[in-house]
Amino acid sequence: MTEQPLLNEIKALIKSSGPMPVWRYMEACLMHPRYGYYVSRDPLGREGDFTTSPEVSQMFGELLGLWTASVWKQMGSPQSLRLIEIGPGRGTMMADALRALRVLPPLYQGLSIHLVEVNPVLRERQQATLSGVRNNVSWHDSIDDVPEGPGIILANEYFDVLPIHQMVRREDGWHERVIEIDPNGKLQFGAASEPTPRFEVLLPPLVRAAPVGAVFEWRPDTEIMKLATRVREQDGAALIIDYGHLRSDAGDTFQAIARHSFTDPLKAPGQADVTAHVDFQALARAAEDVGARVHGPVTQGDFLKRVGIDTRAAALMQKATPEVATDISVALKRLTDTGRGGMGAMFKVLGVSEPRLTGLAGLSDLEQAGGNR
Repeated sequence: MTEQPLLNEIKALIKSSGPMPVWRYMEACLMHPRYGYYVSRDPLGREGDFTTSPEVSQMFGELLGLWTASVWKQMGSPQSLRLIEIGPGRGTMMADALRALRVLPPLYQGLSIHLVEVNPVLRERQQATLSGVRNNVSWHDSIDDVPEGPGIILANEYFDVLPIHQMVRREDGWHERVIEIDPNGKLQFGAASEPTPRFEVLLPPLVRAAPVGAVFEWRPDTEIMKLATRVREQDGAALIIDYGHLRSDAGDTFQAIARHSFTDPLKAPGQADVTAHVDFQALARAAEDVGARVHGPVTQGDFLKRVGIDTRAAALMQKATPEVATDISVALKRLTDTGRGGMGAMFKVLGVSEPRLTGLAGLSDLEQAGGNR
């Protein structure tokens, strides 16, 4: 039987301190200093647990590079620009973006690259990926550590791993969902014995009439407000890409993925990726609350088509062998398709910027779509 030190530690904490809130359990699974999933491994690719859009095709990163160039021009083409990526995986997306940006020497020469990454294994992979691409790359534990100045922030599949609070509707109100130990010694879901006082007043409209047994998930606004405040105060924009829903609503999306398949999130803490869908309406509302301008959200499929993925795919296929052309076509479909296995509808794209920037590429026609946030 595989040894599970984090499971044992979590059980010991529950026995000594009582049931553990879902947010604390998720935080331990991902960020425990010794056994956390995101501090001890490279989870990406076929040999890992999941594949992100940059790993599917070079087109994804290249188009984000061209999007960066478009926003830079809207910013007035500042001489120096900080290109910041939060949760940069293996560095694949940044390498592809930089390759596309070479066509614009005034921007490319004024770039400094900043990667926000806490995983030492992935930092090594990022260094290897970018070693022949760019010299002035800096790594940081937090976006707070990135030097001040005009910047563009890219965050692909970052917010989904931030810990969530789960609330369960009972006859007497909303109770915090917790992790406890069942009579057989296994972890199970439960609920705090007492309801959270006055939680109803914080609920979005769609959730207030939720039936008994419904689950509502929410994340603290700290990270999005930090990001939005930076671009508002220091001149710039951010692009957030993740899987989730456009409107705040009830639903249990807490999940675990291992070896590219869903698994029980309570079975092997620290050994699977635990995530939950992103509430894009909540992100947009929090960004607006600190004075930033919000653009979108739109689906990933719509965004990529608007910024030219079909044209880019055609150009690549024209120069490719039949086998490679087929791979490009398959990647295009996976990134943009709205059907089963496609990422085009499940993933959403949200832009956040300083107030004077309007009509960001790929997002402009729905910029004010969330006017009733």
